Amino acid sequence: RERVRAMFYHAYEHYLESAFPYDELRPLTCDGQDTWGSFSLTLIDALDTLLILGNVSEFQRVVNVLQEGVDFDIDVNASVFETNIRVVGGLLSAHLLSKKAGVEVEVGWPCAGPLLRMAEEAARKLLPAFQTPTGMPYGTVNLLHGVNPGETPVTCTAGIGTFIVEFATLSHLTGDPVFEDVARKALKALWKNRSDIGLVGNHIDVITAKWVAQDAGIGAGVDSYFEYLVKGAILLQDKELMSMFLEYNKAIKNYTKFDDWYLWVQMYKGTVSMPVFQSLEAYWPGLQSLIGDVDNAMRTFLNYYTVWKQFGGLPEFYNIPQGYTVEKREGYPLRPELIESAMYLYRATRDPTLLELGRDAVESIEKISKVDCGFATIKDLRDHRLDNRMESFFLAETVKYLYLLFDPDNFIHNDGSDFDVVLTPYGECILNAGGYIFNTEAHPIDPAALHCCRKRKEEQWEVEDLMREFYSMKRNKKFTLKRASDHGEGESTQDSVDTSSESGREERNSKKKTHSVLSCPSQSFNSKLAVLGQVFLDNT
Repeated sequence: RERVRAMFYHAYEHYLESAFPYDELRPLTCDGQDTWGSFSLTLIDALDTLLILGNVSEFQRVVNVLQEGVDFDIDVNASVFETNIRVVGGLLSAHLLSKKAGVEVEVGWPCAGPLLRMAEEAARKLLPAFQTPTGMPYGTVNLLHGVNPGETPVTCTAGIGTFIVEFATLSHLTGDPVFEDVARKALKALWKNRSDIGLVGNHIDVITAKWVAQDAGIGAGVDSYFEYLVKGAILLQDKELMSMFLEYNKAIKNYTKFDDWYLWVQMYKGTVSMPVFQSLEAYWPGLQSLIGDVDNAMRTFLNYYTVWKQFGGLPEFYNIPQGYTVEKREGYPLRPELIESAMYLYRATRDPTLLELGRDAVESIEKISKVDCGFATIKDLRDHRLDNRMESFFLAETVKYLYLLFDPDNFIHNDGSDFDVVLTPYGECILNAGGYIFNTEAHPIDPAALHCCRKRKEEQWEVEDLMREFYSMKRNKKFTLKRASDHGEGESTQDSVDTSSESGREERNSKKKTHSVLSCPSQSFNSKLAVLGQVFLDNT
């Protein structure tokens, strides 16, 4: 564990020294480059890792730096998928962990706060991508101008189905349903366009819903779609998402699984198209453990671990029949997926083999990849040539999962025996009880937070009753509450409710309320200025 901590700081400090405010460190030349936008991405990605390592003072400093320095109003073409998982996910996670990190949170937290506002602003910049006939998003959006006129309509499956975790969290915290709605619509569009044998391809045209790449598998281009069906189901307690995944899981086992390996097949026929293992597929055993399929997960994990031992890392592509790398795909950019699966499976089994993989990973990365200015991507696992790049996911995911593998008492592993009670504008709320859902960039989301920022209707009315009682006592006379009608502007069918009598409560129970307390629905001009139902008319 201490070696992993030292790895983190070797990389992190050199990023701050040589690369900040650029997105990523170039470790061979000790400088920085913008890769996914221009967001100081490594800083956002590493923020929750700082807290997991216990560094609250640096967490607090970085929160202030990000608030002052990150701007999303820039003329940059950004990946919708990457911006969501790294920026929106990183900011949401840091927002929900900020009180634990000793940050002075504002009144109303976790339903308000500067990091939440930043996450919402970033997510709003992505919304134009979802305005397609199918509801499936474009892959790239300009943060200032929206979707470029000549933008390709072809997007990978993962780039369509990897939003529900971040966007549903955002909707629950802010009260704006638009984020969860677009994420669900995109998920369902993929489901609707699966093949007759239950598989999805790799790339699809988001305008016509025609499959452009028809290879079906669990790896690159598809991976996090399956991951988010499971994690979305757990986060939202959503049976529909889980049943979608279980249907896919059957088809995947039927057509792509051979001897505990998973191959690529033609999505309509089920015939093998590529007998390769991709390093990105190594998340699958961890996902299987989340649905309780631990035995199958361990068998597949052990297959993948043999490849690691052969090369000291996972090549991007590995030809299963030949038992060797695929040309031009021999690199290992310090990906986290196998370590991620080891972390999940160790929580489930306590099998010491999983700790051995962790130790092997630490030793490989230190021996092959460590340079004076950080850790470099391995360009070729056969001769250990390096590339001048350190991806932000190295600090967000690889180091985090390694640390959590070796730190069984970390707060992230909380089993619910310890928790915080937080007062919100909507009542008491439990936080930090564990059960964290990691987004696909390893940013932990506290599922309990999704229940902090919603009032049940009867509670809403209770608050209004108390407010009315207070005002009527204060003024010691009756006043009339004009309620927004279900009809449009200009129709005079508003209800007048005598708020000092019980009849108001009865009428309220029989009427369906269509607006939140503090919204301004269409009303006649003189009753627009209202606070919590008290209408200020010209003559008051």
